[in-house]
Amino acid sequence: MGGEERWCVVTGGRGFAARHLVEMLIRDGMFLVRIADLGPSIKLDPAEEKGILGEAIQSGHAQYVSVDLRDKSQVLEACQGAEVVFHMAAPDSSINIYELHHSVNVKGTKNVIGACVDLKVKRLIYTSSPSVVFDGVHGIINGDESLPYPAKHFLIGNGKNMYDFTYVENVAHAHICAERALASEATVAERAAGEAYFVTNMEPIKFWEFVSLVLEGLGYERSCLKAFENSFAGQGIKIPVFVIMPIARLVEWTYKLLAPYGMKVPQFTPSRVRLLSCSRTFNCSKANDRLGYTPIVPFQDGLRRTIESYSHLRAECQPKKDGPSKAFIYLGRGRVVCLLLLHVAVADMLLWRNKKETLTTVFILVSIYFNFIASGYTIITMVSKLLLVAFVFLFIHSILPKKILGYTIEKIPVSKFYFSQEMSNEVALSMASSWNSAVNGLISLSKGNDWTLFLKVVLSLSILSFLGAISLQNLFVIGLPVVFVAFFVYEKKRKK
Repeated sequence: MGGEERWCVVTGGRGFAARHLVEMLIRDGMFLVRIADLGPSIKLDPAEEKGILGEAIQSGHAQYVSVDLRDKSQVLEACQGAEVVFHMAAPDSSINIYELHHSVNVKGTKNVIGACVDLKVKRLIYTSSPSVVFDGVHGIINGDESLPYPAKHFLIGNGKNMYDFTYVENVAHAHICAERALASEATVAERAAGEAYFVTNMEPIKFWEFVSLVLEGLGYERSCLKAFENSFAGQGIKIPVFVIMPIARLVEWTYKLLAPYGMKVPQFTPSRVRLLSCSRTFNCSKANDRLGYTPIVPFQDGLRRTIESYSHLRAECQPKKDGPSKAFIYLGRGRVVCLLLLHVAVADMLLWRNKKETLTTVFILVSIYFNFIASGYTIITMVSKLLLVAFVFLFIHSILPKKILGYTIEKIPVSKFYFSQEMSNEVALSMASSWNSAVNGLISLSKGNDWTLFLKVVLSLSILSFLGAISLQNLFVIGLPVVFVAFFVYEKKRKK
């Protein structure tokens, strides 16, 4: 490297936001760009090969280095001679492995900071997430950088969530603004250094409205958007998040139990429910004041560009369907978590589209009926039988050899059965949130001016009273055929 060369390093440089930053840095021309990522070599897609990145690599204005952030020697080598480091690396958030995230996000970041100190790198710009200030209980409206890091992340959502969606080029532009502010004369640099900044498009929008705009932009028929429009208007059936959360927790617990046996990471998890059911908007006036940041791509332009970049998802590229099923319309309205769970899973199951899942569900429910309900057992007897089955399974599982006919038998770690302090706090927080929601509802009722809420409560309690008069055995006998036959039959008749 020549003495006049000015290098910058972008860790996680092949990530989504980092790619845009890399191209922006190359286009700016102030630095030679070193792309640091985990892969052994860089693989460019055809557009990149013909574009500015491919040209920069061929000309030597950009280079790729393979780096594992957990290895400080590799980090030191990657940062050698750099004037500024943009730390944007992080594991895929959908990978549910705590050790991986901790080793990369904590140890890896310490290695990056240590390397910058050892090598006397002038500027380090670290990219984080607004999730670090999200406590999971309260939505964030126009939050600023004074928000504390919460002791625990957990939530019960309110269903009318606003979001700050930020176009990726604005994220990249904010990094450029930060670098320039830190490189400026003393006063500007001192005000910019050592601070956290929120970066947004400064145009918060309702989550469902955003989803509707994306679907409409992709060319889906208005009938497909009816469920979303009903959500805006407050129509249709809405299932509260506190009803969905226990199901998500059951899915998560099942995964933890069966992951050693090859169960895939589920997408319907408490973390997804938490992220998608609370408002999250942020005030980025501090970034504007100290970094000189303003969005360079307005929301509508960013939305248009995003839709254009996902042309393969357009409606005309998808297999032809007859439109949304009634099961989707009835079950898919309301919050996004309901759509994800009910439309993708429940609607398909009720309509017998996935016969394997439907038959498995029916088998499990029928087994529960004959083993615990049809016999007329008391609750104590039912619990005793359930525990007996669990104990027998665990006993047999514990005495099995490590291998049977060449198949490895994974043992369930004892830690899976402990009820941790962390989980205790979550349960207590969930109960407190549910209680507070109920109290808020009672306060609204006591004011006597919310007739809609009053009628909903009266109707709900009437239905509950009616169902309470029916035995659990009769509910199963009547409910199972209705649930698994009615939607299917109705859908067939509707198509005819």
